[in-house]
Amino acid sequence: MKSEAGAGGTVVWFESDLRTADHPALARAAARRGPIIPVFLWDGGAGWADGLASRWWLHHSLLDHREALRRLGLDLVIRRGDPLRHLPEFARSVGADLVTWTARSEPDRAARDLEVAGALRRAGIDVAVEPGSLLHDPARIRTATGGPYQVFTAFHRRLSGETVYRSPLQVPPIRSVHALPPGCDSLVPEDLGLSPDADETAQFSSAWRPGEDGAHALLDRFADGPVEGYGETRDYPGAAGTSRLSPHLHFGEITPTQIRHRLTAAHGEQPSTEAFLRQLAWREFAFHLLHHFPDTPTRPLKPAYEDFPWEGDSEALERWKQGVTGYPIVDAGMRELLKTGWMHNRVRMIAASFLTKHLLIPWTEGAAWFRERLVDADLANNTLGWQWTAGCGADAQPFFRIFSPERQG
Repeated sequence: MKSEAGAGGTVVWFESDLRTADHPALARAAARRGPIIPVFLWDGGAGWADGLASRWWLHHSLLDHREALRRLGLDLVIRRGDPLRHLPEFARSVGADLVTWTARSEPDRAARDLEVAGALRRAGIDVAVEPGSLLHDPARIRTATGGPYQVFTAFHRRLSGETVYRSPLQVPPIRSVHALPPGCDSLVPEDLGLSPDADETAQFSSAWRPGEDGAHALLDRFADGPVEGYGETRDYPGAAGTSRLSPHLHFGEITPTQIRHRLTAAHGEQPSTEAFLRQLAWREFAFHLLHHFPDTPTRPLKPAYEDFPWEGDSEALERWKQGVTGYPIVDAGMRELLKTGWMHNRVRMIAASFLTKHLLIPWTEGAAWFRERLVDADLANNTLGWQWTAGCGADAQPFFRIFSPERQG
């Protein structure tokens, strides 16, 4: 990337991309002359707010990211406020002539970012929005008739055939370090009040290491062993056969490009590697669907399910949430969720099937609880998973297919 002579300061706006490697916006800023001002704006979780577990993760991820930037000679400025109003004010106050960030894929965030970009340009500040943390642009891949895909196999075939997989970017060298401009005060992560009551997250720290280094440590562990048997072990909750990278992907501490590059470099196109990469494609499919059907977090993709006669048994719902249904595999998963903020994917399907098809409780209730309690609560993935299990979404299993909690256990 060519340097820009005479460039002023560059604001790099971080949000769900808390990493320094494979970060096109940071790389763009590093290629310019002038100071780099990284900023994180906390808007209180506007829109689809993060739940308790995600807020815990974000708190610790911000601590890690601040230290990673300091190792590069940069200071992360942390502020509260709506980016639409505060980002143009902040950019002007630090003398920046460019604000850059990575594209957000959730529809509400993408729409907000368009407004932010317009406000910055009206203020005379250039904008550069770089590719986000997906392998493809959700708006680009279309069916032969020009519509969105609703069947994964066809989507995967098109994704694999059209996507040019690039190599991940390295951590960019920062050529000169500038002190932050006067008056550029910052909060510390503790000021945001993200870390919830320690009693509810007491075991999270023993289960997870939020941050970019933690993500790559997990990827190395997975690449050095479990991925070789992934195709056979991924459906067994008692085996350490999955990557557990989902929360790191959710917070942008690692990218699918980095994961794909690491695994293919180490193992080539072995069947187990391909089986895992297929799961990354399911993640891409989830974001594709959310982009084209933005109402699906609250409404079924199949309109016929709008009038499904769900039952509102609040006592049964609470027993399910607390893991005291009396069905061991369901209860084990729900208690693991409470204790660690995570649940094996097979158990997620079993627990979701039990809620929607045994208890006849709306899938939206389950999706809301998962958003509150999962450290990897992607809006796209969560919506796809719940609608798939309930039978009302894209490429879904039929409603009459029911996971037996006894046989699955």
